[in-house]
This record gives sequence, C-alpha cells and structure tokens, in this order.
Amino acid sequence: MSARVGVLAIQGDFEAHARALARAGAEAVLVRDPKELDGLDALVLPGGESTTIAKGMERLALYEPVRAFVESGHPVLGTCAGAILLARAVENHPVRSLGLVDVTAVRNAYGTQVDSFVACVDAGAAPGLEGLRCVFIRAPRLRDPGPGVEVLARVDGEPVLIRQGNRFAATFHPELTDDARVHALLLGGMRTPGAARRLAR
Repeated sequence: MSARVGVLAIQGDFEAHARALARAGAEAVLVRDPKELDGLDALVLPGGESTTIAKGMERLALYEPVRAFVESGHPVLGTCAGAILLARAVENHPVRSLGLVDVTAVRNAYGTQVDSFVACVDAGAAPGLEGLRCVFIRAPRLRDPGPGVEVLARVDGEPVLIRQGNRFAATFHPELTDDARVHALLLGGMRTPGAARRLAR
C-alpha cells in the first residue's frame, strides 16, 4: 500500500509535486481543507508566492491544523515558499510562518524571476545527494540554523537543503526535475513499512 502524502494546494506548483511524489512511489492528495489532513502520512508545502499562500492558509484556517499535523510526528517538506512557511522567522517582507524549523528565511534573497538559475550542490553533500541539480526561482536563503538543524546540501556555500528531525526545507524546486531524491527523503521519514524499500530503490 503506497503512502498518502498531502500537498498544500492553495497556490504554486502543487501539481508538479504531485507528479514527483508519484515518481517516488507515493499517492499525492491535494490539501485545501483541514479535514483533508486526516489519514495522511506526510505533507509537502510547495513553492509559489509565499504571501499568497500565507493569506490562503489564514483564510482556510490551516495554520494550526498543519502545525499540529507536523508536531504529532508526521514528516513535512517545504520547498522555496514552503521553506519560508516552515521557518522560525522570516525577513524581507515577512509573512506569518509556522515556526517548525529553527532557521531564519530571507525572502527573494537571490533576486527576481529573471535571476532564476540551476546549479549542482557543492561537494560534501549528505550521502545519496551528490550531484543533485537544484532549480532556484526567486529563492530564499536560510540563515542562522539552530543546533538541531542539519545542513544536507549547500550551493556556493549557502545551505539549500536542511533537516530538523523529520522536517525538511529546501530553497530550490526539486519537483521541477526528474530526480526524486528529495521526495524520497520525505518518504524515508515516515513510519510506513514501504518507506525503507522505496529509498533503497
């Protein structure tokens, strides 16, 4: 039985995440209502426009249910705007965040849409992530990681993929490539019997 992973579907590239999760062997469930978190094994907070997503979460009363879902032990992956929403603090036109990862996110730190770029992670990335290609679009930077935060990958010395327990934050868009390794990390944080087998494939 495949894992059921929610993808917050207020705005942004949630459909690309659904396809990436399917490639990684999971069933994606689009989430727009707190009740749709019931029965899920994990959650993805996608990239997009963080102000729009934050306002949508306020409107749909999703902040507390999402926080409770993650604090109950379910893994979460936030990418780009999703990483901003997970952060302890947000700089450069702050939005309300969930405070679930002990890091400061700086919005649009790499510039505007025209400054988008693709780069491979630096040497020394966590085992299994070597050579990972990262797509950056209006990407944030992650600063001041707390003592419980592990940096899994860097680009030009900057943290681009971090982990705090089973909470993952990426400043790039892993769903925009065919490489499912970042989504496999999320699945590997679950307590489902098939998770280890999926990571091993």
